[in-house]
Amino acid sequence: MRAVVFAEQGKLSLEDRADLVPGHKEVLVETAAVGICGTDTHVFDGEFEGTVYPLVPGHEATGTVVALGPGVENVQVGDHVAVNPSTTCGECEYCLTGRQNLCRAWNGLGVVASDGAAQERFLAPVANVFKLRPETDIYQAALIEPLACAIRGWDVLPRRIGDHVLVYGSGTMGLLMAQLAPRAGAASVTIVDINEARLRVAADVGITSRVTNADDAGRDNWDVVIDCTGSVRAIEDGLKRVKAGGFFQHFGVAPAEAVAGYSPFRIYRDEVSIVGTMAVLNTFGRAVEMFEAGAIQAAPMISHSFTLDDYEAGLEMFRAGTGRKLQIRPNDTQSRVLLP
Repeated sequence: MRAVVFAEQGKLSLEDRADLVPGHKEVLVETAAVGICGTDTHVFDGEFEGTVYPLVPGHEATGTVVALGPGVENVQVGDHVAVNPSTTCGECEYCLTGRQNLCRAWNGLGVVASDGAAQERFLAPVANVFKLRPETDIYQAALIEPLACAIRGWDVLPRRIGDHVLVYGSGTMGLLMAQLAPRAGAASVTIVDINEARLRVAADVGITSRVTNADDAGRDNWDVVIDCTGSVRAIEDGLKRVKAGGFFQHFGVAPAEAVAGYSPFRIYRDEVSIVGTMAVLNTFGRAVEMFEAGAIQAAPMISHSFTLDDYEAGLEMFRAGTGRKLQIRPNDTQSRVLLP
């Protein structure tokens, strides 16, 4: 079985590995699609806390169930599924008080210490496996995992009817957060990105207010500002634009050692709330339902698919900021341009 492996920080290889066998309450999934994400670059570069090498990357995954371990009852061989990559200990203070995403032993398939889906087949706990309708596009459905993260992002924001929202970054997460904004009650949403090609994707998914500089957005301040870039420069710019009583959200993943500057007096005086959002928390099932209900426009977001042989080319394309959502399709024999 072929797999992409991050052998160590900054080094990847394509390996032949032994076939996987599902254990108790595990499912073996033949990978259909797995998205390349900014988290993957942080994992590859050694910038994500706790990563253990060697590691098969890939956490935004869909596929077909091909084998069941003992004790699995709620899925069957042949089911199309999306997989929640987050696993937790279930025993710590955070798990026992309903904050599993803050578990100190949090583990993400393809992120920390368990292999992900950038291989022909991968293992997942059955509790993390969600069935898809037969008619659901199994490739587009790889956006369900980032959608679940976006829903979690909105869960920790006020969701006040009539808010004006500014989103930094027109990558996958920025596009998802912006598409969900009207459903969360926003009166308006503006997306800012210095990459004009990415702003064209925002137009394709229905975001009408798009700028390359927040100074051109037509407002001096915002009820909610969301950073989906992880860039210190964007974070510092966005924090200055939150109105008194407003919210700033760190959504994008910055390197673990990155430091941003802001005025503590201003946060105090204007009662600005700064909130984080970590992975998913009771949102994956909702994401499946919302995706299948058409809550987001998925087709315009996916531009390229790559084979396992071309994983490195896909990763470099992602770093260059070209294309739209990039996917690895491990069981395909040819890389494809899906959208120009």
